Amino acid sequence: MKPRWSILPALGLGLWLLAGAGARADVTPNPLFADNMVLQQGVKVPVWGTAADGEEITVTLQGQTVKTKAQDGKWQVQLDKLKAGGPFEMTVAGKNNITLKNVLVGEVWICSGQSNMQWSVNQSADPAEVKAAAKNANIRLFTVPRKPADKPQTTVQGQWKECGPDTVGDFSAVAYHFGRHLQNNLNVPIGLISTNVGGTRAEAWTSRQALDAMPRYKNMLETHDKALAKYPADLEAHKKAVEKAKQDKQPEPKAPANPLNSNSPSALYNAMIAPLVPYAIKGAIWYQGESNASQAHAYRTLFPAMIQNWRDDWKQGDFPFLFVQLAPFMAIVNEPQESNWAELREAQLLTALKFKNTGMAVITDVGDPKDIHPKQKEPVGTRLALAARALAYDQKLVYSGPVYDSLKIDGDKAVLSFKHVGGGLVCKGDKLTGFTIAGEDKKFVNAEARILDDKIVVTSPMVPKPVAVRFGWANHPIVNLWNKDGLPATPFRTDSFPGLTEPKQ
Repeated sequence: MKPRWSILPALGLGLWLLAGAGARADVTPNPLFADNMVLQQGVKVPVWGTAADGEEITVTLQGQTVKTKAQDGKWQVQLDKLKAGGPFEMTVAGKNNITLKNVLVGEVWICSGQSNMQWSVNQSADPAEVKAAAKNANIRLFTVPRKPADKPQTTVQGQWKECGPDTVGDFSAVAYHFGRHLQNNLNVPIGLISTNVGGTRAEAWTSRQALDAMPRYKNMLETHDKALAKYPADLEAHKKAVEKAKQDKQPEPKAPANPLNSNSPSALYNAMIAPLVPYAIKGAIWYQGESNASQAHAYRTLFPAMIQNWRDDWKQGDFPFLFVQLAPFMAIVNEPQESNWAELREAQLLTALKFKNTGMAVITDVGDPKDIHPKQKEPVGTRLALAARALAYDQKLVYSGPVYDSLKIDGDKAVLSFKHVGGGLVCKGDKLTGFTIAGEDKKFVNAEARILDDKIVVTSPMVPKPVAVRFGWANHPIVNLWNKDGLPATPFRTDSFPGLTEPKQ
C-alpha cells in the first residue's frame, strides 16, 4: 500500500499563532489543549505548554486550581481525577489569561495504524447515511497531521472538532464507529485521536529506544543513520548533476530519495505518537499489519514490543490495547497452501493470547479479494468497542469469537476445543468450511468438520492418523465458524511447522 497523505489545516490552536516574536513570553498551552477537547475521566490529567522562564502558571477546571512555574520555557501541571460531563471551561493563566471553551470530560482513545485505520467515512460503506446520522456533540475528533520526523517531537498541530455531518467525512471510519458504539453504551463523552498513515510498517510506529533493544533491527537503524548522514551530500551532488545536464542539454537526473519517509524506523512514532505523550488516555485501537506480512514471524516480537513501548512512555500502566486482525484479501484458493497473511494473523493472535490487557477484533467476514481496503468498517469498529467494553470497562459480555484452545487425537479424528464459545458454536452455512488436516507427512488436505457439544471434530479419509489441523489458513480464508453471540472464530493452526516467514536455520 502506498502512503495516502492528506494536507490538514495547519491552524492548530489559534493561540499558537499568537506566540510570535512579540508574544513569546505569553503562557501557551500545547495545541492538544484547545476548545472542544475531551479530557480523560478518573485519572490524573497532565496539562502542559510553554511560557517565559519563571512565569507562574495557574490552571483551573472543575473547581480545581493547580499552579506551577515555567522552567526552560516549559511548564506542566497535573489535575486530580476529573468527573465525566461538560461542557466546561478551562482557564490557563500567567502574564496572559486563556479560556478554553466547550471542554468535555469522558473517555479518550488513540486510533492508530495504517491505511485501513486511516480509511475515512467518505471512503467507506454508505458514507451519506453514516454522515447524516453522525451529529453528536459528545464525540470529539482530533486528526494528527501525517508526516515523519527523525527525532521525537513535542508539539503536534491540529484541532478538536465536534462530531457531525460536516466533520466526520474525512475522519477514520473505524475510529468513528468505535467511538459511536462506546458513546451510545457508556453515555459519556468520547474523544478520538486519529493518528495513522497508509502503507506503513510497525517499525515506523516504534521508538528508537525500543527498536535498539531488538537485535534484528540494529542493521536497519545503522543503514538508516548512514543514509541520513549521506543525504545532504547526495543532494549537493544531484544539484551539480542537474546543472551539468542543463549545460549539456541532457535529461535531468532523478533526485535522490529522502531517507526520512513514512517507513523510516521510528519516524511516525517521533512525529505522530511522541507528541501525544503524556495526554491522558483510556487506551488505544490499532489496525495495521498488511505492510509487515512478508516478515510475519518477526511481528511476533515487534508488535508486543511496540505495545510495551507505548505503555512505558505513557506511564499509565497496561492500558487497553485493542487491534484488528487482518481481513481476507487476494485470490481465493481451493487447496491448502502456505500464506504469509495467515502467519501475520497468527502473530496477532499470539499477541492477544499472551500479552496482558489486549483484545483482537476478527473480521474474516468483511474481506474483499480485490480490495485491500474493504469498505465495511462498521463491524470493525463495533467489535473493537465490544472488546473495550469488556476489557476497559469491565462489562460482562461476549467480546470475542471462538479461539482455539486444544487438540485431542481420537483415532482418525482430530477433536478441537475452544475458548470464547459464548452461547455455543454455530455454523453459518450448510457445512463448516476452512478446515484442513495433516498426518505425519505434514501435507494438509481439505477436511470435513462438524460441531459436537461445542467441540469441532475434523476428519479426512486421506489422513487416517492426523497430527495437525488448520482453520482459515489462507490469504483470503472462506470460513463460517461463529459463536451464537454473532462473532466469527479466529483463524489458527495447531502445528508449529516452519512457515514462509520463519528464518531459515
